[in-house]
Amino acid sequence: MLELGYPAARVVAPRAHAHFVRHRAAPSSEDSRRAPVPDPGDIEMLVDAAFWASLRREEGYVPRISLVLLAPEAAPHALRFERALPLSPSALVRVAPAVERPQIHLGVWRDATGELRVWGTTRTVPVSSFVLEVSAPGLLVIKHHVQAGHKFVNVAVLEGDQVKVIDEQASSLPDCPSLLGALLGFDTNDARRTRPRSVLVSLAVSMRAHGRGGTLLVVPSEDERWRASIVTPISYSVHPSFAELGQLLHEETTREHDRGWQDELDETIQALAGLTAADGATVLSDRHELLAFGATIARRDGASVVERVTVTEPIEGTDALIMHPTRLGGTRHLSAAQFVSDERRALALVASQDGRFTVFAWSPCEDMVHAHRVEALLF
Repeated sequence: MLELGYPAARVVAPRAHAHFVRHRAAPSSEDSRRAPVPDPGDIEMLVDAAFWASLRREEGYVPRISLVLLAPEAAPHALRFERALPLSPSALVRVAPAVERPQIHLGVWRDATGELRVWGTTRTVPVSSFVLEVSAPGLLVIKHHVQAGHKFVNVAVLEGDQVKVIDEQASSLPDCPSLLGALLGFDTNDARRTRPRSVLVSLAVSMRAHGRGGTLLVVPSEDERWRASIVTPISYSVHPSFAELGQLLHEETTREHDRGWQDELDETIQALAGLTAADGATVLSDRHELLAFGATIARRDGASVVERVTVTEPIEGTDALIMHPTRLGGTRHLSAAQFVSDERRALALVASQDGRFTVFAWSPCEDMVHAHRVEALLF
């Protein structure tokens, strides 16, 4: 029985093509090494095959694969198959167990007959490459490779019949936290300047990955007024503060090319994100010092109760909404919104068990807490 076409593939193909056309037209110091703009028809075929592959199983396992539209000669140190594979769901599922490790991409390009086929694997792709990841059954993410190493930014998320195209202008909104700009892939050329915000991105991804839900509060380091919004004693107060993450960031100028340094940084991020799985909030200073975890948030004495927040999502075609914070996910979101309302220089990052992720920040323009829904940027 022939599989029916995936309607969302036809919807997203021209919009993804337009994204890559815009970025290809932008000047770059790496023009000679940038990947060509993907054809809309190729995008549609790739998305269609990946979607049906995501619904299949190989020996009971869910396929997790990454595909890149790239000619084999444009991929240095590529692994090439003697006989290219058809771009079909069955072929993708069979090869998936061999290529599910991070940073391994299946290369797809047209052969001499003009047919799209899987020619092999590559770990290195040019800037501006079109990458498609199968993240879960029926969940696909279109990504754009940018200039900073293995850095990718999300272009669109397809989940069943839903197509969410990332709004690249979202970070230009008033009061947008710099974390959102990092998630959208801005300022990727200056790694040192963006490292602190990219560390928060890594923490957010790791928080979401453990699947237990959690809250991370980022508080000003120059005073401790935030403690008036925390129940004392704190279950797991840290003294002296745990400063390993901040120290590693300080060493970047001398150790940035040291693989050991990168491994230490990654391990520290994973360890700190793991603390958010404990009941209560984890507290991190803006100097990346761990101050506490398992903290219970309480409304500051005399502070007004938060009953409304502005909610936005960096998705094209969506509008800002005003709602009660509990509609975002319950008491964890309510307490985070209350904390940011009390301590307006703080950020609160909240992961839900169902994968949703919200960044709470104070908006002077709106004179209320702004909830940024960002899970589409974290896949």
